[in-house]
Amino acid sequence: MPSRKAPRQKYNNTPEHPRHPPLELKLEAIKRCFEMGENVQLVSEEIGYSRASIYTWRKKYILKGAAGLMNTSDNPRGKLPPGDTVSFKEVEQLKAQILDMQLEIDILKETLDVLKKDPGADITVLKNREKAVIIGVLKDKYSLPLLLHKLNLPKSSYYYQCNRMKCSDKYATLRTRIIELFNKTTERYGYRRIYALLVKEGIRVSEKVVRKTMPEDKLIVRDKRRNKYNSYKGDISPEVPNIVKRDFHADAPNKKWLTDITEFAIPAGKVYLSPIVDCFDGMLPAWRISTTPDAQLVNSMLDDAISTLNNNEHPIIHTDQGCHYRWPGWISRMDNAGLCRSMSKKGCSPDNSACEGFFGRLKNEIFYNRNWAGVTIEQFIGILNDYLIWYNETRIKISLGNMSSLEYRRSLGLAS
Repeated sequence: MPSRKAPRQKYNNTPEHPRHPPLELKLEAIKRCFEMGENVQLVSEEIGYSRASIYTWRKKYILKGAAGLMNTSDNPRGKLPPGDTVSFKEVEQLKAQILDMQLEIDILKETLDVLKKDPGADITVLKNREKAVIIGVLKDKYSLPLLLHKLNLPKSSYYYQCNRMKCSDKYATLRTRIIELFNKTTERYGYRRIYALLVKEGIRVSEKVVRKTMPEDKLIVRDKRRNKYNSYKGDISPEVPNIVKRDFHADAPNKKWLTDITEFAIPAGKVYLSPIVDCFDGMLPAWRISTTPDAQLVNSMLDDAISTLNNNEHPIIHTDQGCHYRWPGWISRMDNAGLCRSMSKKGCSPDNSACEGFFGRLKNEIFYNRNWAGVTIEQFIGILNDYLIWYNETRIKISLGNMSSLEYRRSLGLAS
C-alpha cells in the first residue's frame, strides 16, 4: 500500500491556543527561532501555532517592531498609528551599531582577561591563535560568523587553530627544561644562551623554537636602565691619549685591560664596583667592592690586578677621565708596574663601550627588576661577589664557542 502522509496539525481556537496569542508568546517565539537558532517546526509544535504564523510575526516585527505584534487586548488605548518606515530603519541601524560596539568591548575585555595583553592593545594585530582563543570564549554570546568577521579571521584558520590547541604540546618536555635552565641562571640568560646550554646537553632543537617558546612561558630578561654613577671631577692631572681607540680586541691575555666604576643603589645604601676586564676573552682578573667610590677602591683593585701579571706582561689599561685615574696614587702604581695608560675622551662612553657593556649585562642579570628590600649591604656585596666568580668560571659566552672565560683559557692551555 502507498504510504500515507501524516495529517497536518490543526490549530483550534481554544483557551490553550487562542486565535490571537499574547505579545509575550510571539516575542519569545521570534527570539527562539531567529536569534537563538532553534528549529522553527519544533517551536511551532511546542507553542501550538503554525510555522507560517511565526514567519508572519517576524515580518511584522521587522517592519513595525513590537507594536506590530500587539492585539487589541494588548493595547487598551486602541490601535496605534502606523509608524514611519524610515524611523524603523534608523532604529535597526542603531541596534546594529550598539551590537557592534558591545562586541568590540567584549573582545577588548577578553584580550585583557584571557590573553593578559596590556590595556589599549590593538586587536587587529592579534595572532590567529589568540583570535581563536577569544572566539572560543565569546561564541556562546555571539554567532561564529559575526566573530570571524569582526576579528578578520577565515573560518578555515579558526578551525585549524582549534585543532592545534586540542593537540598535545610537542615541546612540553623542552619547555620544562628551558624553564629549569632559566631559573637556574637566576633569569639572566636570553634565548641564545639557553639554546647554547641545550646544545651542550645534547638536546637537538632549533634556536627559533627556543626564541618562540620562551616569551610564551614569560621567560624574559628584564631591562631597566638608570642613571649611572659619574666620577668626573675636572682636570686634576693632564689627560693621556686614547691608545685603544675603540679596538677592544686582543690576541692574548693581559694585553688590553679596561676598567671603570659602577654604582648599585639598594634600600640599604649604595655599593660601588671597580673591576678589570680583559679584552682577550672578557675575563675579570681582579675586582674590588666598596661602599665609597674613593681612591682606596681603585688603587687596591689595581694592586690585585698587577699581582696576577708575569714579569714580562705590561698591558694597556684604558679608563675614562674619572678623578680616580688622574690622582697620584693611580699614576704611580701604573708607572712602577710599567703599565701603559689610555683614556677616553671626556663624556664619550663609546670609547669604553666594552666595559660599559659588561656593566649592562651584569645589572640585567643580577640587579634590575629584583626587590632588594631587607637585603643588607654585606649581603648584597656577597651576592655580587658570588656573581663575579660565576661570571668568570661558569657563564657561557657565544663568542667563545659557548664556553666561559675560564673554560676557554683551559681549552687553549692558558689556565690550569
